[in-house]
Amino acid sequence: MARDKDKPDIPPGSPFQRIRPMLITFAVVALIGPWLFSAYWLNTFSTVACLTLASGTVALLYGQLGMVSLAQFALSGVGGWFCLRMLHGLGVPFELGLVFGALMAGLFGLIVGLPALRMRGLYLALLTLMVAAAVQVVLNVIGFPDGGTGWLGRIVNAQRVLIERPWLAQSDGAYFRYVMVWLAAGMALIEWQRATLPGRAWALIRKSEAAAIAAGVSVVRYKAWAFALGGMLAGLTGGLLAGLNGQLDNTGFPVAQSILLYALTVVGGAYHWMGAVFAGLLIRAMPALLNDHGVDGNLANAFYGFALLVSLIQGRKGLAGQL
Repeated sequence: MARDKDKPDIPPGSPFQRIRPMLITFAVVALIGPWLFSAYWLNTFSTVACLTLASGTVALLYGQLGMVSLAQFALSGVGGWFCLRMLHGLGVPFELGLVFGALMAGLFGLIVGLPALRMRGLYLALLTLMVAAAVQVVLNVIGFPDGGTGWLGRIVNAQRVLIERPWLAQSDGAYFRYVMVWLAAGMALIEWQRATLPGRAWALIRKSEAAAIAAGVSVVRYKAWAFALGGMLAGLTGGLLAGLNGQLDNTGFPVAQSILLYALTVVGGAYHWMGAVFAGLLIRAMPALLNDHGVDGNLANAFYGFALLVSLIQGRKGLAGQL
């Protein structure tokens, strides 16, 4: 029973009451951020916003269904690849490429989630880890589209072509606000799902699949929807990162990053939206802060391990749960 207290099934209040504090917080940060931060920190916090959305997908699967997916950051790479391919190959507006990449990542997420219909726990974690490793290998071999010809869109022995940011988000400050809008929309969608019928179905499935089936809940449909939604929003992350930098690097989506994303989501708290924000800050802002003060940012890894241990001892509620 003590463990159940750490995992509230249905968020209190109406769906809008649930997401209103989050939307207000993101709106305030988006409004004042460009006035407070330098160009370096604007790019840093734009990355933090992207990673927060990716962390929210991990929290969705782990917090609602109790399923460990170590492939969410790899799915960001999938979404980024298709987004770049659309932008370079067809010259479509940025938003269209972004949505297409998200939909393709959602399809991949659905495929990854199919084995979850019969397995969970360590076996599912190992399976998704293998998927993340496979994505890393494929991306290292084929690379990301950069304006070349052919199906892969690669330029050989020439300078890479960078994509343009959306016309309304050309500057660093404007793009930071642009990313914050997408973050707010994605996290609001997750919280809305948690507070409505899908959230209640996920909670019942997590407690007992047999009980869920007896209650008339379609386990297959709701599990599939969770993985598809998580993959779609993770793919959105990859497209936003591509827009931030104008390109994506082959080594930008390693397996270690997927594992770190899951671990720090647990540290931040998988049962509250603020936990995803903490995870994004820990992954990107903490190393950047150490580097800014002349300290090797890799030292943050030592803190991560200690923080994960403390989080597990404290009942897996994470920083958000403690606060």
